[in-house]
Amino acid sequence: MLKESGVRYELLSHPPEGHTARASELRGHPLSAAAKCMIVTVEGPYAGDRQVLAVIPGDRRVALPRVAAEFGGRRARLARRELAERLSGCVSGSIIPFAFHDELSLLADPALLAEPVLYFNAARLDLSVALATEDYRALANPKIVPIAE
Repeated sequence: MLKESGVRYELLSHPPEGHTARASELRGHPLSAAAKCMIVTVEGPYAGDRQVLAVIPGDRRVALPRVAAEFGGRRARLARRELAERLSGCVSGSIIPFAFHDELSLLADPALLAEPVLYFNAARLDLSVALATEDYRALANPKIVPIAE
């Protein structure tokens, strides 16, 4: 997708790593520039069971009640690993900040967009992408909601 879009990006090879803090160290950037990606399940009554790709800065935590509130849900929790991997098409620890599955809604925290460049695993644990934040926003078109704490 990045290649076809014509945006400039950099691929970074590194030892396999799925933890945001350690991957950021390997890539050599501040933790705040890492796009931490998690699949969240929002439970009804109004949401039904909705799946959300929540993208936040690597130095923050996802505020699950805020994600639930965005969809009128009772509560939110991290999705089961099998579900997260099926919806994202990635193994846990390498989820990308793009939602390609029809069942996924994409939310990004505004603090993440303050960084000029975002870093994230490239759907593999041993390869990452550095992408200008403005290009990410244009390509992914996330709904911007304060979901980090």
